[in-house]
Amino acid sequence: MKIAVMGATGQTGQYLVNQALQQGHVVTAIVRNPGKLAVHHDNLKVVEADIFTGNSLATHFKGQDVIMSCLGFPASFLSAVTGYTMSMNVVVSAMREARVNRIITMTSWYTDPNSGTQSPYLIRFLLLPMIRSVLTNMYEMEQFLQKTEDINWTVVRPPGLKNLPATAQEFLTHEGYFVPDSSGNPAGSSVGRGDVARFMLSLLNSNTWVKKGVAITTK
Repeated sequence: MKIAVMGATGQTGQYLVNQALQQGHVVTAIVRNPGKLAVHHDNLKVVEADIFTGNSLATHFKGQDVIMSCLGFPASFLSAVTGYTMSMNVVVSAMREARVNRIITMTSWYTDPNSGTQSPYLIRFLLLPMIRSVLTNMYEMEQFLQKTEDINWTVVRPPGLKNLPATAQEFLTHEGYFVPDSSGNPAGSSVGRGDVARFMLSLLNSNTWVKKGVAITTK
């Protein structure tokens, strides 16, 4: 397939690009700083673009089968995080112009503000408040996608991310804001970035999670 990847220079994005190339896909990496992507491959094209303006996004999207996003924006205590919604608005407009209707994007567990009540104490009272500005904007982006009738979107929600390569572990999935165990409590708290990339790429051959948000972890 032909895949346009945003956030390709980030830690998860680099795993995604490498795995996609290993699987034989043709990848267009859309980046702000091409020098940050230390991957060279005959099936890789690296292009520079501003994800907030859309001036050249539609050009890079034309002919693509799917857009995949591993974009991330830092938490802020002083102001609201807006990068997720601002970029997705621009991306969806560019997709419509380029006539591409499939996007797979990554957010996180606990984006819904009421979904962390069963999380462990330290996560609930320390981690989630620290990153709530990010989770709130991720949630707003998810809500925006749910209203786009013409876009076949999938939101992949992993828990905490570890900078680890892909494994062969089985995935646990749940259509919700975390993966529950048999007691209804969160099943685990982290997953390797390589496995997140592996799951995102597995969606290319499946319609199971189209127009849905799926929380994931590994067994």
